[in-house]
Amino acid sequence: MFHVKRSPQTSTPGFGADTPLARELADLTARRKALEGVSVRFDGATRVFTVSNQKGGVGKTTTAVNIASAMADLGATVLVIDLDPQGNASTALGVPHTADTASVYDVLIDEMPIAEAVQVSPESTNLWCLPSTIHLAGAEIELVSQVAREHRLRTALQEYLSEHDVDIVIIDCPPSLGLLTINAFTAATEVMIPIQCEYYALEGLSQLLGNIRMIQKHLNPTLRLSTILLTMFDGRTRLAQQVADEVRGHFTDEVLDTVIPRSVRVSEAPSFGQTVIAYDGQSVGAIAYREAAVEIARRAPRTDTEGKGN
Repeated sequence: MFHVKRSPQTSTPGFGADTPLARELADLTARRKALEGVSVRFDGATRVFTVSNQKGGVGKTTTAVNIASAMADLGATVLVIDLDPQGNASTALGVPHTADTASVYDVLIDEMPIAEAVQVSPESTNLWCLPSTIHLAGAEIELVSQVAREHRLRTALQEYLSEHDVDIVIIDCPPSLGLLTINAFTAATEVMIPIQCEYYALEGLSQLLGNIRMIQKHLNPTLRLSTILLTMFDGRTRLAQQVADEVRGHFTDEVLDTVIPRSVRVSEAPSFGQTVIAYDGQSVGAIAYREAAVEIARRAPRTDTEGKGN
């Protein structure tokens, strides 16, 4: 009979102090602790973001709701406007959006005040949502004959903000350039673009930037591209790093340092009617979105001398 002699130094594979898994866990623990000490002030003008990308499947709605939830956790009062007829943002925020629910459709078509249609999300008293319903699918056609059709959301939002204290507004757009998206661009002050770290990541981006310039010229001169967030990043592949480097090379000032990794938790959360911040706030995906929210908040124009050391 043969016996294999095992060295006393042998440990479970993959769990040594210097293994990639151990380093990854140590890094995640350090990031969690760093976020515990973060303090961000929201004392400037309301920032209105439209989250847009004509390319589908890049994490647009996921980014909109998780950044919103993370901002609310930081103490901001946040309003999410679900302008996508699919209503995925409303679902992720746990807000009812059945056919008979007052929604953004009523605001755009029937001039209902936003205050009569918004709902508070179960996740936070700081997080509000103007939901979408199935009726919004026909709004593109109905808006064609409306007076000031490109400005209807902007007019309604300005009226709401004049009476309510809101720090951040995030508008989730459909993946197309129709009248709904044009309304979002006209109502916003900043554009946030999620870009997937995969092949063809920049496909269609030049057209989107051209559309932004068109809106700036004809409808909203204050609109600016302020934020690009790299999503679905897989650090194990060379392609993901190459895409990230290429995007950073083209948009040095707009790309966040934070990247959003591929995460099972992020994918699971909407099926429970939650953002990943509420579903598993200590997961790697939640930590990444919380870091991105801090970075976005600290990029805001400041009227004070708040330090960056927190």
